[in-house]
Amino acid sequence: MAGEGGSGGVARSGGGRGVVVNISDNWPGYSLDLFTYPQHYYGDLEYVLIPHGIIVDRTERLAKDIMQDIGDNDIVVLCVLKGGYKFCADLVEHIKNLSRNSERFISMKVDFVRLKSYHNDQSMQDMQIMGGDDLSKLTGKNVLIVEDIVGTGRTMKVLLNNIEKYKPKMIKVASLLVKRTSRPDGYRPDYYGFEIPDLFVVGYALDYNEHFRDLNHICVINDHGKAKYRV
Repeated sequence: MAGEGGSGGVARSGGGRGVVVNISDNWPGYSLDLFTYPQHYYGDLEYVLIPHGIIVDRTERLAKDIMQDIGDNDIVVLCVLKGGYKFCADLVEHIKNLSRNSERFISMKVDFVRLKSYHNDQSMQDMQIMGGDDLSKLTGKNVLIVEDIVGTGRTMKVLLNNIEKYKPKMIKVASLLVKRTSRPDGYRPDYYGFEIPDLFVVGYALDYNEHFRDLNHICVINDHGKAKYRV
């Protein structure tokens, strides 16, 4: 991505544990012609916002930060499906690799929960929590919630409030993306990779009505794509 700040539109800034990649509102992204992506999405995307290789490198750094902060603990990783599964799988794998080559060891158990908060590209007022083991099993445990994207923070706050009822020993949240929205409530995850403009993005398991999960890069969907896959 471009250099720090300036006309490039990408800057490093404080957030989460320390440093995040801040993608400014005027960042033009990358031309789709520079990358390969599934042909069935030709005509459905505006541009590539974050290439897959940068996602992988950034996820590895987040794993290092998590390892430094909560190493030597038994962790219950709570993956938020479906958009978070790719980020969660890669993050857990990086943590395992770091743990194998470190004096600090993290023992991890992974569980899954689904949150339903969008219809087409619009956030819904009511959120549904589905799946996962009995949340009462989180009592006294160290919990790492792994999410794909945090917008207003309302959805994550609902999930956190539900988990906190069972009195876990610790709760940390890792999100690949944080979206700047017009109605932010100040919530920020403990760890996050990229702060992005208020755009509807797809790819790397983020979907639009179950489409685009097979896209490796994080891209901005265009109006044609929204109309094509609208339900």
